[in-house]
Amino acid sequence: MSEQKTPTPTPAGDTYKGWVFKWTNYIKGYQRRWFVLSNGLLSYYRTQAEMGHTCRGTINLATANITVDDACNFVISNGGAQTYHLKASCEVERQRWITALELAKAKAARMQAESDDSGDDFSPSSPPVAPGQGGGSQNSEVQSALRTLGSKVEDLSTCNDLISKHGSALQRSLSELDSLRLTGEAGDKIRQVTERATLFRITSNAMINACRDFLSLAQAHSKRWQKALQAERDQRVRLEETLEQLAKQHNHLERAFRGAAQANASSDNKSAAGPGKGEASDEDDDNEFFDAMEEAPEFITVPADPQFHKSSSNVSGFNSEMCPDDQSLNEEPLAMNQESPSQELVPLKKRRARIPDKPNYSLNLWSIMKNCIGKELSKIPMPVNFNEPISMLQRLSEDLEYHELLDKAAKCHSSLEQMCYVAAFCVSAYSTTVYRTGKPFNPLLGETYELDRQRESGYRSLCEQVSHHPPAAAHHVISDRGWTLRQEITVASKFRGKYLSIMPLGTIHAIFEKSNNHYTWKKVNTTVHNIIVGKLWIDQSGEIDVVNHTTGDRCHLKFAPYSYFSRDVARKVTGVVMDKDGKAHYVLSGTWDEKMEFSRVMQSSRGGENGTEGKQKTVYQTLKAREVWRRNPLPEGAETMYYFTALALTLNEPEEGVAPTDSRRRPDQRLMEDGRWDEANAEKQRLEEKQRIARREREREAVSQRTSSQSEEAIDEDSLTDPSLKSAPHDNYQALWFEQCEDRITGEQVHIYKGGYWEAKDQGSWENCPNIF
Repeated sequence: MSEQKTPTPTPAGDTYKGWVFKWTNYIKGYQRRWFVLSNGLLSYYRTQAEMGHTCRGTINLATANITVDDACNFVISNGGAQTYHLKASCEVERQRWITALELAKAKAARMQAESDDSGDDFSPSSPPVAPGQGGGSQNSEVQSALRTLGSKVEDLSTCNDLISKHGSALQRSLSELDSLRLTGEAGDKIRQVTERATLFRITSNAMINACRDFLSLAQAHSKRWQKALQAERDQRVRLEETLEQLAKQHNHLERAFRGAAQANASSDNKSAAGPGKGEASDEDDDNEFFDAMEEAPEFITVPADPQFHKSSSNVSGFNSEMCPDDQSLNEEPLAMNQESPSQELVPLKKRRARIPDKPNYSLNLWSIMKNCIGKELSKIPMPVNFNEPISMLQRLSEDLEYHELLDKAAKCHSSLEQMCYVAAFCVSAYSTTVYRTGKPFNPLLGETYELDRQRESGYRSLCEQVSHHPPAAAHHVISDRGWTLRQEITVASKFRGKYLSIMPLGTIHAIFEKSNNHYTWKKVNTTVHNIIVGKLWIDQSGEIDVVNHTTGDRCHLKFAPYSYFSRDVARKVTGVVMDKDGKAHYVLSGTWDEKMEFSRVMQSSRGGENGTEGKQKTVYQTLKAREVWRRNPLPEGAETMYYFTALALTLNEPEEGVAPTDSRRRPDQRLMEDGRWDEANAEKQRLEEKQRIARREREREAVSQRTSSQSEEAIDEDSLTDPSLKSAPHDNYQALWFEQCEDRITGEQVHIYKGGYWEAKDQGSWENCPNIF
């Protein structure tokens, strides 16, 4: 510490500087740093030369705690995020800093409180004052003066408290000195009295300086008040003049509009073939234009010229004049949310609407996750505390939450219109994930799940876990309303310390019988943030290409990742529907957690603002946007039921006649749903160990078959227990209801439903099902 070499102002000044030793780490210990206290902020630098460009750290004293450890050490903390362990060269120097910090903290706290309550002086109960009147200005001036003077009085009060504290300490030391005899302790006590007297002098000087500031501020503020008040008066006059001009312009436009409306009405009455009032109203509704979105990432949309509305009546699509089938289709997106609940409210079988509430069990997350960084999530033994009481197969079945979109797509006559519904269905699958931070159960190999909604919604769904490492599930849906959906999804996931990245691999197929259109797309990446510290939240990001392999149509969807600095709405999704020649026909926009809208493109051109890479954006002139999909509201009390949707609440409901491998029969999942988590954890370990034993048995059988057919090939016995070889082709497992083949569209090796499940269910014949539970 070299305080003598660097002059230091008194603690009552606006700025306090000096060298203090700061604790860095256990290797370097305390290191000398240059500290600057100014405007309620304590900052430090390695040297004085760094003050102009590099600040090593800053702490706000308004919310900080200042504690004293011993004669030279003191600690400054703001509640855990920042903590400075500091050491002065002596007790006198430490007390100088303590005094300056306490004064700065009190001042910063008062300023913060005044900032929070700044609107109280202009309450609605105060009568308005014209610019020429001085009553309101004088009142504001008085209030400002009182606040400033009050803050200085508080400074004096703080100094008075410090003087009282230090004076009491000095008095105690003097009393102890009087009671001492001439022993070896006398020298220490005398030095202590000297230091305390020095502290008392420093505090007294601080109070004197505070009084001096009080006096000078009271004398100098009169001119500042006058200038500030005059500037406020001038600005208020300018605003009133501007408002008066705007009111006149508004009145003029309103009169002009009324005159034009009366002229149009008189001409319509003279025309015998003219449309009635009701038809004119409908035409006005059609002439509403789509409002341009702000800063679309890849393109810009603007309202189309009115001329396009006249010509659009002869174009098939979502326009004002269409055939009866198309007209009903056009209205369906607007009434979708009203129709969907009615379908669920009148089912042939009453479904449950509640599950047991989620228990509140505490868990040391870091003790489990610290050894999992960089590992594949499916290979980590997780307790059920991180799960939700459904399996991954049931989560795949949740994609059918908005199956009505595919029902409507099957009725479309235009493949481009159909693409809008398919793209909306693709986005809707993510709406159920916005609050769902729980991990689904990893399905056991051979586990199945059926979702039979043929009588209510016209479809039947079947999922089967066809591989365990890597985990892969095959899904097949057939609908009586003219569509088929199939997919095989392999989930790759990595824990990165702060977040969890989930990467679905595989292609989703949608086939429509009437048009023979075959669509494919893939899923985007899912990121779970704040795994260790903070509230968990989920984001979807990436791009999806929905391709019609029959016509060549394509829809490019972009899921914008969350950005703190973005001005766009969170969870934004944009897309463009193009034909095989690359001509845009529809623009889609919305959010993956709320709704999607589409608008017909009437004209496109290159131009607009340059993108981030210097490329020109495409400008689309579009008609008014129409809603194609909106998320259904969550059931009442969903926050205590894992944020399940109405469909998700029914997925694990026990049903008679399902296969013995169905996820509804899984015991650990059922125990978790019932709130018996300790038993569920024990049962989960039993099932996983049973699966490992079955896998090792299959590997032995595969090895014996290979050795009998290829005797020249030597098999190392260690391969039976080596984890690195467990995904080798020693496992001869074959799925029960799906068969592996090459997809003729993508060329991938996939599992496709081979039939037989629903027939086995009708006959109650489950002899071929393995015993996995």
